[in-house]
Amino acid sequence: MDALLTDEPAPFIRRLLINRPDARNAINADVRAALFDALTTTRDDAKIRAVILGGAGGIFCAGGDLPSMVGISPQAARERMQEGHRIIELLWGFPKPVVAAVERAAAGAGAALALAADRVIIGHQSSLLFPFLRLGLVPDWGLMQLLKRRAGLVRATRLCLDSATVKGTEAVADNLADLAVDDGDVMPTAIAEAQRLATLPTAAFARLKAGLRETGAPDPLGLRYEADAQVACLTGPEFTEGYAAFRDKRTPDFIKKT
Repeated sequence: MDALLTDEPAPFIRRLLINRPDARNAINADVRAALFDALTTTRDDAKIRAVILGGAGGIFCAGGDLPSMVGISPQAARERMQEGHRIIELLWGFPKPVVAAVERAAAGAGAALALAADRVIIGHQSSLLFPFLRLGLVPDWGLMQLLKRRAGLVRATRLCLDSATVKGTEAVADNLADLAVDDGDVMPTAIAEAQRLATLPTAAFARLKAGLRETGAPDPLGLRYEADAQVACLTGPEFTEGYAAFRDKRTPDFIKKT
């Protein structure tokens, strides 16, 4: 089964759908490779003027594939982070409009994928989830800076400390999403918004986006710091306890178990 589905639901629009519905579209190595290749190809395709990010089976993305992180070595953890970072860097500087269609859930790295888009369309009952501290981890895929840029430092801090789940209307109020619609209307609305954005002048849009996002600045998403921090977390005892608690459906005990 292909890790990523691609189609063109309207003229000039390419849709990329993570295709692991049985795993709630969690991101594994195949998804990371397919996303990077598809985004690179789409960036360079002059016929495509806007992109939609979504998930097959009516769910956006459950984040990183947690079982594959258990017992990971420092080298493998760093390689994993680098694979994610090249995707988020590509999205952050993507010269064409990107619309995220958040259906049901965008968790962890999936939330980062959504927040890196230019427009985030979310269902009223769909959620953005930030479970990192509960797992003994830090936000990754650029999410610390993405959250701060979108929601501001104070709100970003609260979301992380609370391992928050943010539903549609609240996500719009927090500037984490741009529009909340009925859950069955997320993808049609995303397609319509991509069609609208596709009519914008491409060169001017790319320059505007680069200026607003400071893509010429060194490491605007703080990825070097994030890589060091997450490697330490993934290979430390707190993640061992956090994952065990997640697996066993209990509250983690970071005092007694680490």
